[in-house]
Amino acid sequence: MSDLLFARQSSGNVTGRSARLYFITRARADLSELLQAAVRGGVDLVQVRERELSDRELLRVLEEARDVTARLGIPLVVNDRPDLAVLCGADFVHVGQEDLPVAAARRFGVGVGLSTHAPREIDTAEADYIGVGPVFATPTKEGRAAVGLDLVRYAAERARVPWFAIGGIDASNVRDVVSAGASRVAVVRAIGEASDPERAAAELREALDQ
Repeated sequence: MSDLLFARQSSGNVTGRSARLYFITRARADLSELLQAAVRGGVDLVQVRERELSDRELLRVLEEARDVTARLGIPLVVNDRPDLAVLCGADFVHVGQEDLPVAAARRFGVGVGLSTHAPREIDTAEADYIGVGPVFATPTKEGRAAVGLDLVRYAAERARVPWFAIGGIDASNVRDVVSAGASRVAVVRAIGEASDPERAAAELREALDQ
């Protein structure tokens, strides 16, 4: 799948260019303000990943995120739940290796992203995009060993679909990830825990654009 096709699958205004800076966030009181700041800094793909809320509460959060991202022309991804992705009008659902199979998730009529952690998973991925990682150790993937930059290099050579390096990436190491062959990264804490999310996003985007 080409970068152009990946970009065209969203309902946003990113047609003709692929997303490069992917921000993943939990539900939070300042979600709308956070997403707006992140997008101003250069984020062009957003995922809401939340496992602690009831379906009713989660749908409310997803609808809030959809309102913001639709207004800003940014595609929205829902973690694990293709049913709620459809209900809130999201563009993609993201699944893991142990979650709903990609082919099954496609039946809901949304794009599908897939987490990968090993060469074989990259080779066999049939998703619209993949996440490759965790590159570095991260508390958001507690218990999963970091794959290191070698898997980033493998993806740069072998991946057949657009891919994002993910896991422990921040301003201190993003250039190492880019040097290993990544042209896209996904982050959680680097923006979500930053005192200035817009600036944090801009620093990451600058590294990707160099």
